Amino acid sequence: MSLVLLLGLLIGAARVAAQPSPPASRVDPPWEAFLAAGATDKAASEAALAAIGAAWHDGLAGMVVDVARLLPSPRSARAAAAGDAPADVPDEEGGDTAPGRSGDFPPVIRLSPGAETRQRLTSFLEKQTGKRFGDDLRAWRRWMWALPAAPHAELARFKAELYARIDPRFRRFFPAGVAASIRLDEIDWGGVGVNGIPPLRQPATVAASAATYLKDNHVVFGVEVNGEARAYPKRILAWHEMAVDRLGGVDLTLVYCTLCGTVIPFESRIAGRPFTFGTSGLLYRSNKLMFDEETGSLWSALDGEPVVGSLVGRGLRLPFHAVVTTTWGEWKRTFPQTSVLSLETGHERDYREGAAYREYFNTDRTMFETPVVDTRLRNKAEVLVLRAEVLGGDRPPVAIHVDRLKRAPVFPVDVGDRRFVVVTSRAGANRFYERGPHTFQAGPDAATLRDEAGGRWTVTPQALISDAGASLAGVPAHRAFWFGWIAQHPDTVLLK
Repeated sequence: MSLVLLLGLLIGAARVAAQPSPPASRVDPPWEAFLAAGATDKAASEAALAAIGAAWHDGLAGMVVDVARLLPSPRSARAAAAGDAPADVPDEEGGDTAPGRSGDFPPVIRLSPGAETRQRLTSFLEKQTGKRFGDDLRAWRRWMWALPAAPHAELARFKAELYARIDPRFRRFFPAGVAASIRLDEIDWGGVGVNGIPPLRQPATVAASAATYLKDNHVVFGVEVNGEARAYPKRILAWHEMAVDRLGGVDLTLVYCTLCGTVIPFESRIAGRPFTFGTSGLLYRSNKLMFDEETGSLWSALDGEPVVGSLVGRGLRLPFHAVVTTTWGEWKRTFPQTSVLSLETGHERDYREGAAYREYFNTDRTMFETPVVDTRLRNKAEVLVLRAEVLGGDRPPVAIHVDRLKRAPVFPVDVGDRRFVVVTSRAGANRFYERGPHTFQAGPDAATLRDEAGGRWTVTPQALISDAGASLAGVPAHRAFWFGWIAQHPDTVLLK
């Protein structure tokens, strides 16, 4: 993603309810004033800021920060002028006008140059709030997200027009009065336009024997549905972050959030209703927001439910399937008849192993801030997640540090009256199973477990099967980076 900001982390609430309505007695400044405040014309910018200041409340800070975020930092501009570094300038140029402008506040946004304008905006924030965060937008967000949500009455319309300067298609996601189950001021631009990271739709596949571009140690995400197996190589999927596919007779939307390390194969239908998903180009708590073409609603790519738009509040949640992160060598040994994505994707990308997001994956730094931080693990420590909807009832999700599973390849997990076991292969593939009344330990080989009575159980991708014919079902699970998961599920029970 372009326009990378190294943003900080904040302890805060996990998820808020629908956007609160402003008090009836409160009169917000015109939403157009915030756009006009980003003008490079000093007089126009100052006039807009004066109008905002006259009706100021701290719930407006996010709108000022949103405009400043699309302008180059004064620090970067000074460094560029000194020849030390390129200016931090967005890749997209905004337009000079927008439809629907009213009053004396022409919604003017110039993304470059604008360092002086950004400095004017942050100085204004300091004056209005008494805070001294200067140009540190991370600090401003940490502060404002710690406040109770008090959004501008037309925050959605403002978001629509602000982001329309990047891509007019963003307008569709923020109609006036749009329903939302998340804070709109936490939605951020991810650096690309709508479908700017192009999904793979019905991608071409080849048989395992024809996948000569893969080496046995290359990372793949393996999915098996109704007896049909397919490998999605990380080296391909990282460039597209979504594969709309059909496997085992089931329509799937496999979503890969590279920022938060999750790969989840969602079904593309709910109770027979089909959805066609794409990548919105927007983020919530460093997790990508996908959208459906049918209604333009934004969906959480982590939870598989609509969070902004006409589908919010209807109880919709996409069913999902198990996925394992493993090596190509192990996957094709487990599923000799597997198919795998072809390099013929229709796109020109550097599909070499490790080429996509190399720097991001090799550090513990995050690109975007989240309002929850938990230092029990490193940001990008991988955890295996057993989701709350799998556990049932009011039980919180469970996350297990992958390093612990490497040390204990047969790992029991008890949650209330539910008893599970995680079996980890030599190549690092983790699979959850129900374990019923049994206590397991490793058997004489990687494909075998022994129970408390010495009985032999065979490990298969779908179930644990005893020599006596008993079967213990597999349970769908997936991996995630710790920071990305805990940001949206701070009630998670961590086993490390």
